[in-house]
Amino acid sequence: MLNISETTQYSRPILQVAGDFAGVHKSTASRIVDKVSRAIAQLKPQYINMPESEEDIERTRIGFYEISRFPRCIGAIDCSHIKIQSPGGNDAELYRNRNGYFSINIQVVCDASLLIRNIVSRWPGSAHDSHIFRNSRLHARLENGDFGDNLLLGDSGYAVKSYLITPLLNPVTPVERLFNEAQIRARNPVERCFGVLKRRFPGLALGLRVNIAKTEAIIVAAAVLHNIACNMRDRLPPNADVNDFVDINVGDVHNVNHGHNDYVRQTLIQYFRQLL
Repeated sequence: MLNISETTQYSRPILQVAGDFAGVHKSTASRIVDKVSRAIAQLKPQYINMPESEEDIERTRIGFYEISRFPRCIGAIDCSHIKIQSPGGNDAELYRNRNGYFSINIQVVCDASLLIRNIVSRWPGSAHDSHIFRNSRLHARLENGDFGDNLLLGDSGYAVKSYLITPLLNPVTPVERLFNEAQIRARNPVERCFGVLKRRFPGLALGLRVNIAKTEAIIVAAAVLHNIACNMRDRLPPNADVNDFVDINVGDVHNVNHGHNDYVRQTLIQYFRQLL
C-alpha cells in the first residue's frame, strides 16, 4: 500500500528523500507520486459511497444509534482545511481561508465507524462549509429525496433541513439539552475521522506543496486508502486525537427556524422526550 504519509509532507526535501530511496531524481519521484495518487483516486467509486442498500442503510443507522441514541442518521457532515502553498495567479486569494493561510476546504460525510461515505475536495479555502454543501451532488440527491427519511447531522454552520439536522443554538429545557448532547455525540465521528485521516497521512496535516489538481488527487487517494484501512480493520494511528488537528473553521451561523425543516427537528426533540 502506498505510504502517502511519507511522500506528501509539506517540505519539498521529502521528494528528494523518496527519490534517493528509490534511486531516482526528485522530479521523477514527484511524477510517480502524482501518477500513483491519481490511480488510487480513480478507485473512489469503488470505496467511497453513501449507504444505498437497505442493509447498508440499516447497519449505518444502527452504528449511529449505538453511540448516541440518535435515530435515522446515515452520516455526519463537516469540512476541514488542508494547507497548501499559494497557487498563484489571479484567483490565488480565493484559497486564503479565514485563518489567513492558503487551503483546500474539503467536505466529508462519514459513518459511526469513521468510514468516509462522501468527499468533495475541489473548493478553495475561502468557501464556506454551507456553500460547499449547497453546491454538491449530495445536496441535490438529498433534495430529490433519494435517501428517504434518513438524516445527516451537521454543526450550526449549516442550515437546518428536513434531511440535515443541526443542534439548537440555545437549548433551555432538559429535553432540548438531551437532544443537543445526542446530536453532538452522533456528529463526533466526522471530527475523529479528520483527526485519523491527518494522522494516517501527515501531509494532509502539515500541508501540500503541489499544484491544485495534484492536491485534489492526493486528498481523494488518502480518503480511499483510509477506507481500505477501515475495511481491513487496520489499527488506528497512535495519538489520533482530533484536538491535534483543530481547524478553527468558523462559518456563518445558519441555524434558524425554517418551517417544515425545523418541524422535523422538533419531532426528533419530542422523540428524545420519551428517553428522559
